[in-house]
Amino acid sequence: MHGRDCVKVAVRVRPFNKRERDAGSRCVVTMTASSISIQDPRDSQCRRSFCFDYAYWSHSGYVVQDRTGLYLPEEAGGRYADQECVFQDLGEGILENALQGYNATLLAYGQTGSGKSYSMVGYRPNKGLVPKLCDRLFEAIKENQDTRQCQVFFSMLEIYNEQVVDLLSRGSRPPGGLRVREEQHRGFYVEGLRTVPCDSAAQVEQLMEQGTRTRTTAATHMNTNSSRSHMLIVLQLKQILPQESVTKQSNINLVDLAGSERQRSASSEADRLKEGMAINLSLTTLGNVISALADMAVGRKVVHVPYRDSVLTKLLQSALGGNSRTVMIATLSPADICYEESLSTLRYAERAKHIQNRPVVNERPTERLVKELKAENARLMQRLSRLGHDGRSADDETKEIRQLLTHNELQIRTIQTLWEQHLQEALRDWEQQYANITQERRMMQMHPYILNINEDAQLSGVVKLFIQEGDWEIGLSEASPRSISIKGLGIQQRHLILKNKQRRVMLTPLKGSKVTINGRAVSQTTELQHLDRLILGSNCTYLYIGFPSERVANDWSCYDYDYFLSELAAAEGIHLGESSTDSCQTDPSILAVFYDYIKLMPLVAEANQMSQELNKGVEFKLEIKNLVLSDSKGHDLEKEIVCRVTSKHTQQVWMWSKAKFVNRKFLMEEIYQQHLDEMKGEQPGEGLSIAALPRDKDPFWDPVEPLLLGTAHLWLQSLAFRIPMDEQLEVLGSEGSEEAILQAKLIPCTSDGLPLGEDDILIDPSELLGRRLDVQLVVEQCFGLRWIRDARSRGVQIGFSPLDSVGRLYTPAVWHHINPVLHHKVHFASFHVSQQLLNHLQSSAMLLELWGLQEGCTCLVSPAEGARVSPEGIFIIDESGVADNPANSGEPNSARSRLQRDLEEQKRVNSHLVKENQRLRGQLNAATNGGDSGRSHSFRQSCDAEFARSLKQFYHNMTSVRVQLQSLRRRRPSESCDLLGLHLFVEEHSGLLKDFSEQLEQSVSTLKHDIAAIVRRKRERSGTGS
Repeated sequence: MHGRDCVKVAVRVRPFNKRERDAGSRCVVTMTASSISIQDPRDSQCRRSFCFDYAYWSHSGYVVQDRTGLYLPEEAGGRYADQECVFQDLGEGILENALQGYNATLLAYGQTGSGKSYSMVGYRPNKGLVPKLCDRLFEAIKENQDTRQCQVFFSMLEIYNEQVVDLLSRGSRPPGGLRVREEQHRGFYVEGLRTVPCDSAAQVEQLMEQGTRTRTTAATHMNTNSSRSHMLIVLQLKQILPQESVTKQSNINLVDLAGSERQRSASSEADRLKEGMAINLSLTTLGNVISALADMAVGRKVVHVPYRDSVLTKLLQSALGGNSRTVMIATLSPADICYEESLSTLRYAERAKHIQNRPVVNERPTERLVKELKAENARLMQRLSRLGHDGRSADDETKEIRQLLTHNELQIRTIQTLWEQHLQEALRDWEQQYANITQERRMMQMHPYILNINEDAQLSGVVKLFIQEGDWEIGLSEASPRSISIKGLGIQQRHLILKNKQRRVMLTPLKGSKVTINGRAVSQTTELQHLDRLILGSNCTYLYIGFPSERVANDWSCYDYDYFLSELAAAEGIHLGESSTDSCQTDPSILAVFYDYIKLMPLVAEANQMSQELNKGVEFKLEIKNLVLSDSKGHDLEKEIVCRVTSKHTQQVWMWSKAKFVNRKFLMEEIYQQHLDEMKGEQPGEGLSIAALPRDKDPFWDPVEPLLLGTAHLWLQSLAFRIPMDEQLEVLGSEGSEEAILQAKLIPCTSDGLPLGEDDILIDPSELLGRRLDVQLVVEQCFGLRWIRDARSRGVQIGFSPLDSVGRLYTPAVWHHINPVLHHKVHFASFHVSQQLLNHLQSSAMLLELWGLQEGCTCLVSPAEGARVSPEGIFIIDESGVADNPANSGEPNSARSRLQRDLEEQKRVNSHLVKENQRLRGQLNAATNGGDSGRSHSFRQSCDAEFARSLKQFYHNMTSVRVQLQSLRRRRPSESCDLLGLHLFVEEHSGLLKDFSEQLEQSVSTLKHDIAAIVRRKRERSGTGS
């Protein structure tokens, strides 16, 4: 039985990036030795700890050498882990295992932008694990060249959407990618994958650059996202040991996994369409394999390990639970805004460290085969010479022997010369590529050019388009000798013209093309300046590099993909860097939502472009759900990104969560690629054509559902005083837009539904405790419904709940009217007002939700279960309502409940009569003593009624003041307004503030005046009576 070897797991924490620094992010990760802890930024008491084989702190404690850009620890022996430190622990072990004949695997896991590529490949002088490993490999080969002959083969592939792409292939890409096959001895392998022999680290580096260039070009042409693809580099090391007559062959698998972004919990609902063919299938299956193997390691029974469920896990079968020594490096961001993703990464790595592999040395008797062939040839030659010496006529036997000799010689020659032939062929390719690189560098020193910027920093700067003297057409077309062909979504046949004349480069967009320069769309001829940022089509990002005299060394390194997105966001009015000066008070979850918004912007642009080219007539727009909305207590609701999807043909609207939109986006890409294949005349291998695609398979379509358009707050404070309310409420959408005006009433009433009079108004809300409270909600009318104004075929419903714990109720649906009359009444009651209910009335609001209906969708219905309704149709809102509700009990319980309720009512009546008797007895005593109590009592009741009327008017006035205050808080100047517009806004805002101040002062003054009048009359009457 082979020895067991656990997967070694390392965790590395990177520094803050520019986006996190601008947001004032806080570090939530701490590290001690090999233990790492992460704290929930929303709960200081919630801290989770993990322990791994290696833990690297690369967040702080480093300096950058000015000359080379090398990252080094601030002081010798400091905690900062540089690239060399990581390689010493991980890379040296992988190399040693490979030299011993073991298969070795290195997996890099983490969210996009967490530092996977930096750890694996590195950046400029800070070489990562892969180049350092190659350097040391060839150094070791040179050191042992006297005792062994080594051969190194290099291959590089990418897995995207379950398709395998050979990044070193010279020919065209086969439809559907390369096939993964299985062989008994080899296991799973990629059929037709090109393997290139190498004899130096420089050659490997050149092949990696070639593969990266292919990957960049393919990502642009196929409209794919590199962060969603897996990259595998395979180094095959073959060691021929003549003294031992064996050959050791080991595979070094270096795997950069796709970004492990975690969808937010609010986006976890299932989609009617399965997840984009397999965009997430590989990572999901990898997680399932790791979980199953981890369970096996701790003794749990596992029926099946799902290696065969994805291409990635097939190719990694030996690395996970098989014949390999495996290391995983998990990279994460320590920023509070990345807490969820970082915690998910740590949990993933925690499971992986339990996996047990069974590595063995891979050796074959290759040299023995050569010796045996040579010995057999010697015997055949002796036999042939004996036949000739004896002079026998054995032509047939002689012919057979000569054929055997020829066959053996061919076998020997093949074994000995195959490596040299492959190596010579690879060297010729390398020389050709070196000549191309030399030519490119020469052009860079002569002409301006534009270079690509990619989300993956390793793919940025790979493609360079040189702008020589004269006019150049940029677009899909390659017809003209003075054209530069670029591919990408939204690129026209003739997209723009670049004119290089007299050391000036002018850009002229052509009709129908989309061109953005420095975040602003342009439609006229514009002179390009050094380091201008260009976005062509939907999301083809380029950086303009001016003439050599305009350049400064490495002056473009700060213009990464995030810079382009931040610039686009700024054009839409989102300035996170500027708004984060008070970042210590900024909720990191809010910042995370805005970052999601920025990251999704290019995806939305691509989806809109695909919709346009496929004639779907669907428009996508990002929105921030609950941006200005609050709950019934006035607290901000959790914000999340949603995508508003509108059909231009039918005016139907859908709201998709972030997860649903991302899934649908990948499905759209498949449909779009199929469309391109049909346009080229290539018949799709499987599936329906775009024209015949049924609606239920169309990622651009969904069944319509009711949409939450906005909410209004109907504050309940007046009910604590039994004061009626009649309000016109502003219904606000998620982003603060006014969706409608809603007229609603709250009327304190009797148990029969009759409104209470002014004499029933309470001065002290505590008088309600233990008493019955009946209230009628009347939803009268909606005014100015924007939802129906945009499309008259639509309808609306109003949803509401008197308490957060009570089920939601809905008004009947109304259709086609902009100002519909609803006049919907609902009677609520509390049989026994508790302190909790009284507190709720004094501090909370009833949320009135405006729901939009569309043709074909089902109206919202009040749920029957859970509703607490009395036989009279009154909705019960206190906690004792369930016990008091006859509808929710059997007959015996129902009778007992009625008797108990009657008993409580009799007790309250009796108590009231006792108090009344005591009051009457007091009046009688006063009359007997010759007092004037009757008149005083009448006067006191009159004062109380006047005070109640004044208080009622004050509450009405304060409601209007509150509405005006909320309106002032939402007002913002337009991002596009100039200095004059800003001056006008300030003047208008000052006027509104003045009106608000006057209205508030008038309300308070009126209340003071009324109270003073009541007190004055009381004193006058008291003086008259005396």
